[in-house]
Amino acid sequence: MTAVRTERTKDELKSLAEQAGRDLEEASALDILRWAAETFGPRFCVTSSMEDAVVAHLASRAFPGVDVVFLDTGYHFPETIGTRDAVEAVMDVNVITLTPRRTVEEQDAEYGPALHDRDPDLCCALRKVKPLEEGLTAYDAWATGLRRDESPTRANTPVVGWDEKRQKVKISPIARWTQDDVDAYVAEHGVLTNPLLMDGYASVGCAPCTRRVLEGEDARAGRWAGRTKTECGLHG
Repeated sequence: MTAVRTERTKDELKSLAEQAGRDLEEASALDILRWAAETFGPRFCVTSSMEDAVVAHLASRAFPGVDVVFLDTGYHFPETIGTRDAVEAVMDVNVITLTPRRTVEEQDAEYGPALHDRDPDLCCALRKVKPLEEGLTAYDAWATGLRRDESPTRANTPVVGWDEKRQKVKISPIARWTQDDVDAYVAEHGVLTNPLLMDGYASVGCAPCTRRVLEGEDARAGRWAGRTKTECGLHG
């Protein structure tokens, strides 16, 4: 790996992200991640919800030992925690588990039980957004598994962009992939996936706010069903 500059200003990072977004639009997911590894070195990480381990697997090929950041909200399905543990056991990655400042019990005591039902935006802010912001402080760039075909809100996702809120480079190496592309990669490489994907769930989040999808629904329809909410706040 080439030498990595460890100190860049926010303006330099933003300019770098915008240029890379143009240059790498047609690049393969692996080449995008190789660019990230060469550009940022240990100041680059992958975030994973452990719905599947496709981006973590790709990143491990580009950058063996890469940090894979997982948010343990306290509300995950057991299958999701099991997927995280399996990824840590079999892949050449360094899994870092972030947790909110409050346990579920402490949050219930302060805000009342089942905050996710009464104010899901606040629950996500406390259990996802804030822990991620704190957990990303050591990095200049982070990779996600966002895809343009997942929902209308993600249709314009750049392969490399600028995360204005966190002032970091945000990389979505499989943004141009379809579900068929994901399935083909999983089959070719034997990539770990969350067992819930075989049980009617198309997108896996916290258990209280996730249901199986119905035929014809988009992949995100099972998240916060019956509400106008479509994103947890991590991506906009």
